[in-house]
Amino acid sequence: MDLIAIAVPFFLLALIIELILDWRKGSHFYRSNDAINSLSAGILSTTIGYFTKFLPLIAWGFVLRNFSIVDMPLAWFDLSPRGLLLWVVAAVAWDFCYYWFHRFSHEISVLWAAHAVHHQSEDYNLSTALRQTSTGFLFGWIFYLPLFVIGFPLEVLITVNAANLIYQFWVHTQLIRRLGPLDKILVTPSNHRVHHAQNERYIDKNYGGIFILWDRFFGTFEDESDKDPVVFGVRKPLANLNPFWANLQVYDYLLFDARKTQRWLDKLAVWFRRTGWRPPDVEARYPKKPADPGQFQKYDPQTPRALKHYVMAQFVVSTIGTLIIAELYLRQGAAAVLLPCILLWLQLYTIGLLNDGRAYARRIELLRLLVGVPLLFMLLPMGIAGFEISAATWMIVAIYLVVSALWLLRLPAVDNVELKAY
Repeated sequence: MDLIAIAVPFFLLALIIELILDWRKGSHFYRSNDAINSLSAGILSTTIGYFTKFLPLIAWGFVLRNFSIVDMPLAWFDLSPRGLLLWVVAAVAWDFCYYWFHRFSHEISVLWAAHAVHHQSEDYNLSTALRQTSTGFLFGWIFYLPLFVIGFPLEVLITVNAANLIYQFWVHTQLIRRLGPLDKILVTPSNHRVHHAQNERYIDKNYGGIFILWDRFFGTFEDESDKDPVVFGVRKPLANLNPFWANLQVYDYLLFDARKTQRWLDKLAVWFRRTGWRPPDVEARYPKKPADPGQFQKYDPQTPRALKHYVMAQFVVSTIGTLIIAELYLRQGAAAVLLPCILLWLQLYTIGLLNDGRAYARRIELLRLLVGVPLLFMLLPMGIAGFEISAATWMIVAIYLVVSALWLLRLPAVDNVELKAY
């Protein structure tokens, strides 16, 4: 049972409710371009996960079969004290490991390169919760190996992992302020807002997934203060609304430092030293301007309203496509969704370009509509067993392409996009 898949409709419903409340209150916690970028990053993470999530499962299964210390037989509906205790202990133990994984993801450069995606949004709302990395599979699984060495059943740990992630969704909101005693025990919206801040007093604080007790015990807790309002985002801004670049940005500047440094030891150290560390010779030749959260301005390209409407329509199409791909993946597996995912990724890429107001974005989008979609659509039957494109399906696709192309050609030209300061 995939708990996250079951939770997705509730995520979307909660997001819509928060969006309506934000609009009625005039709180401006949402901007369409930032929210679309966050959701696009989440879609990208989910669909790339179809081809990568088996890697941690292989490693965990191998450790469980060959190195587990205790045999813990699983009975899914065991309501005995022993059965309930197994689930509770597994959930708490997973959250403890998550704390250290999360903490090191902020303290070690190569781990931050994957995790930074989640922090790049300069807004804070429920769409931020769905903004996830596409490269976390590289190292994240390592931090949970002790649980498999102990011998917790794989099914139990996968389930409590999903429950842990689902819990963390609701804390990404500004509509809920303080929750009294719960703020002292659990990760709450107030505690997690601190974690997403770039203010000096809040940096590298509040790493817990469910329990804030880990932070209190290990000295990484910081309370939210009305005297120091949270400034969301990262100190090296993404300054981009493309989900692909969001996943590559930190890797790119780590690679730059590794290439430019003269010492071979430093070429390796760049990746595994504490975040922010740079080789002395690179720092001397290519100094970085220190961040000043007090002077921070959100990245907010001011594109024409007509273009925003087009982007929103295309994002709705990509969301429908994501749901169709998810259903196809459940029925036929990863091989069947490769070409549909490529179609989807092309669309997310061009949506990012359009949101950024790139002068060449319309040409790339027109190329996607007139060449990319027809070509890849014709190849779909080769990758999906038993799939045939009916005349009705071709008609729907043709209408979509013609309407989109004509709409796109009627949009005003975008040459110099202004940035709105907040």
